[in-house]
Amino acid sequence: MNDAVIVDVVRTASGKGKPGGAFSDMHPTDLLAVVLRALLERNGLDSTQIDDVLVGCVSQVGEQSGNVARNSLLAAGFDESVPGASIDRQCGSSQQAAHFGAQGVIAGAYDIVIAAGVESMSRVPLGSAAGPQDPFGGAGLTARYPKGLVNQGISAELISAKWDFNRAQLDEFAAESHRRAAAAAASGAFARELLPVTLADGRVVEADETIRVETTTSALAQLKPAFYTDEMARRFPQIDWEITAGNSSPLTDAASGALIMSETMAQKLGLTPRARFHSFAVVGDDPLFMLTGPIPATHKILERSGLAFSDLDVYEVNEAFASVPLAWADEFDADPAKLNPLGGAIALGHAVGASGTRLLGTMLHQLEATGGRYGLQTMCEGGGMANATIIERL
Repeated sequence: MNDAVIVDVVRTASGKGKPGGAFSDMHPTDLLAVVLRALLERNGLDSTQIDDVLVGCVSQVGEQSGNVARNSLLAAGFDESVPGASIDRQCGSSQQAAHFGAQGVIAGAYDIVIAAGVESMSRVPLGSAAGPQDPFGGAGLTARYPKGLVNQGISAELISAKWDFNRAQLDEFAAESHRRAAAAAASGAFARELLPVTLADGRVVEADETIRVETTTSALAQLKPAFYTDEMARRFPQIDWEITAGNSSPLTDAASGALIMSETMAQKLGLTPRARFHSFAVVGDDPLFMLTGPIPATHKILERSGLAFSDLDVYEVNEAFASVPLAWADEFDADPAKLNPLGGAIALGHAVGASGTRLLGTMLHQLEATGGRYGLQTMCEGGGMANATIIERL
């Protein structure tokens, strides 16, 4: 059985996912093409050596339809013989792409694969894939959940209520995310993973737009609840309405990608493996609470890996909303210093299709910077799912 190793992980900066954001005038296939070309160029590869390109993307409609993986690799100048597949496991789409790619290498189906992700939330708004239709409106789902399922913001509120978090805790976590990300950016901690992107007007974007250096808890405290409605307030009287735009991840445009291959192939090509995939897990969970999946996913992967929680040197738990990593940390009595040490999605953005391989790269670079051995990545996903990945630095 092959070891699947990570040779390189890169990303674009996080652009604000709205008109006027850094990448709002850039087609998503062109944004991802920057990442795909860089993975070849940085490692001296020809595109014909790539067995497959697996791309996470959530809103596969409009400019992200028609298999954005294949369209992006062609936009990047890859040989026409290279295939591509687009994957939707909601927010964990590119983490799942990395799983499928690494598992293909382990099984012997691939020698070299690229796992990547892209989301242009300014050009293809989140939820636009559903259009005017209700994805939860089928007879089977309606019968099983007659009161209806809810959006992720309400789920984040339900988690906050269940774990008894108050507004100050959520805002403090959000402010700390910005503080850590700003410090990491200032120190050059992201330099190895960030790619410069040249825009049509000649400007070069190489810094995250989503980090707000000036963020304070007092400023965050002024923001109004983002998901309150009279209907939801009647349905869920236990909610205190604490989730705001400030303690949630922002809409973001970005792309990211990882170069994955067998250790044997890396040695043959004279490339240095930086980490190996140690363990994988994916779970389903309560679709109403929706965002609690990282908790059972972490239990499952620890069981499968044979590692103890104390063996982990860093954990990247996606900050879709502040209540999600806080609930996860409470479950495992996690060391706050090891949780998203360079900031998380509240500061660095959550371009949903691209977030999985973005977190993978940030985690790997942190392990390398600190000399840590094992890193855990886990992400909540729409519909009540979660992926978990453990990598081992080499």
